[in-house]
Amino acid sequence: MAGALTIDTLKASSGVLATQNGMTGIAKAWVTFSGGSGTINGSFNVSSVTRTGTGNYTVNFTTAMAATQFCPVISISNSAIGGAFAFDAGPNLNSGGYTGYASASYFKFITGNISSSVPADPAIASVTIFGA
Repeated sequence: MAGALTIDTLKASSGVLATQNGMTGIAKAWVTFSGGSGTINGSFNVSSVTRTGTGNYTVNFTTAMAATQFCPVISISNSAIGGAFAFDAGPNLNSGGYTGYASASYFKFITGNISSSVPADPAIASVTIFGA
């Protein structure tokens, strides 16, 4: 069978991602939040942001990802303490060989000041998750 299928509106009976799971290349979740508190300013498919300490965040998904192999894109603004910021979401998270930085249900990352090499809160952080 060959041809194209055009649909104006696609609805599913349940799950916020039910209409997206079959689409690759689009954001599966996004959030923008205040770094000092983790308070969400806007989001899609994010149930909460947990600030577990200075510069340490967990983004919790409303509907789980299909797998843990997703692509997070993080944007952080500078804070009042000055200096350049960086983030880490891998083996060096918390400088302790942290390995549980991602699951189908959440994504963890840390932000810090490059100059002083200590965790620090950005004014605003934004995370977008892409996946299959």
